[in-house]
Amino acid sequence: MALTSQDIVRIAHLARLELSPEESGRMLTQLNGFFDTVEQMRAVDTRGIAPLAHPVAVIQEVALRLRDDIASEPNQREANQRSAPAVENGLFLVPKVIE
Repeated sequence: MALTSQDIVRIAHLARLELSPEESGRMLTQLNGFFDTVEQMRAVDTRGIAPLAHPVAVIQEVALRLRDDIASEPNQREANQRSAPAVENGLFLVPKVIE
């Protein structure tokens, strides 16, 4: 997939960016380079290769340092909700903004 200069102009417009012709040309080169790299990666046959949980796992055993899931702060819900304009059943109430 290769982008054209018209694609760059359209993307810049959608992103509300104003690009000079030099910047537009540089973006075209960089984005097409990125897509070339993606195509090279997609061309590699990965059938039969198990996914890794960590990239270093290929060369050494990885022990994930996970801590116990223990609440370390006291429950201060009521104190935090005192300044709220509207609360119901422990939940903040907000005005409806989407019809």
